[in-house]
Amino acid sequence: MRTNTQRITVQTVVQSDLDSAWEFWTKPEHIMNWNFASDEWCCPAATNDLKPGGAFRWRMELRQKKVGFDFIGTYDRIVVKKHISYHIPGKRRVDIEFIEQNQEVMVRKTFDPEEVNTNERQREGWQAILDSYKKYVESI
Repeated sequence: MRTNTQRITVQTVVQSDLDSAWEFWTKPEHIMNWNFASDEWCCPAATNDLKPGGAFRWRMELRQKKVGFDFIGTYDRIVVKKHISYHIPGKRRVDIEFIEQNQEVMVRKTFDPEEVNTNERQREGWQAILDSYKKYVESI
């Protein structure tokens, strides 16, 4: 049973139109270019069936050691270009919002924490992945 129930929120603002921000978040060929927390990591494979009941699997590996893990989940709700909800093992829920603001898009991710790492460590890791996404989107 989870004792750490306070959800964690991370966010970033990207200089992008909403169509591009959504595409770069949801298409596997783009996910593989940003879905990692630091340059020591990579995402060599990604599948994404973006629909309620659809599954995703994103492979995350250390570049030098070729060890890693599969980040997997199942989509619960999709509102195109606005909101994504999914759950990951341990019945942890993740919600992602896309909020258009002039020529920018705020991407806000709120998630249920796991029990192993501190909330701050989890916040830092998930924020680092969002920062990688921002860097990728703004470089295209």
